[in-house]
Amino acid sequence: MEKVLKPMSGYLALVICLVLFAASAYLFITGAGTENVTNIVLAIACFIVFFFFIKGLMIIQPNHSRILNFFGKYVGTVKDNGLFFINPLYSSQKMSLRSENLQGQTLKVNDKMGNPIEIAVVMVWKVGDTYKAAFDVERYSEFVKMQSEAAVRHLAMSFPYDNLEDDHAPITLREGGDKINAILEQELTDRLSKAGIIIQEARISHLAYASEIAGAMLQRQQATAIVAARTKIVEGAVGMVDLALKKLSAENIVELDDERKAAMVSNLMVVLCGEKAAQPILNAGTLYN
Repeated sequence: MEKVLKPMSGYLALVICLVLFAASAYLFITGAGTENVTNIVLAIACFIVFFFFIKGLMIIQPNHSRILNFFGKYVGTVKDNGLFFINPLYSSQKMSLRSENLQGQTLKVNDKMGNPIEIAVVMVWKVGDTYKAAFDVERYSEFVKMQSEAAVRHLAMSFPYDNLEDDHAPITLREGGDKINAILEQELTDRLSKAGIIIQEARISHLAYASEIAGAMLQRQQATAIVAARTKIVEGAVGMVDLALKKLSAENIVELDDERKAAMVSNLMVVLCGEKAAQPILNAGTLYN
């Protein structure tokens, strides 16, 4: 478990270091000039104490931390920024607490329906638990990259790209939007929590069919769109024909028998559903001759 330390300020220790260094230099110069062994010994002693104190000084920049160990035993983590003084026998390890971007590479995987797709994500992460990041995994930055790739592959295999083949799919990669992103963030959080990593944001940055099936899938999507449009056109045309027949009958404009109604329906359907504008034809005779 991470343990946050609050070490003492290092300004007093810095003043002591400067005094010891000045005293060491003065004693050494005076001792060498007068060949006074006592002054030289005191100069060496002051320098040793100076070196001991200067090793305990530690500067921490904003959004950085230091992990402290004492002969292999974890002591704690300092997250405050400034000048501090710690036990000179402690060894320290620097670790950044700043947010970092990870633009994942484009992966080719199969979706839930087995179709090859290309997918990539971008995520924002930072170290939340320095103890786990330093001691529970080997090179936590590499761990983040590998586990994020595994999470993206698992996400792609869990959902279809779209609902062309699975009409009852509640969520698809293409239309899932915030739901898919929320599932991705939770997947990444579960995988990276053992390294003390906090996922701040994760989004799909690239999503497409693989090149080998992209053309066929595009034609399929176009065909589906055409069928849907034709269905709407036919539904509208039927409604308009029905309305026309009811209006003619209700207002006694003309009496139509079944054969004339069939001919009228046929003509109206051709006009309303045709892709090109209908060419009017004047009939000088009757329907029967």
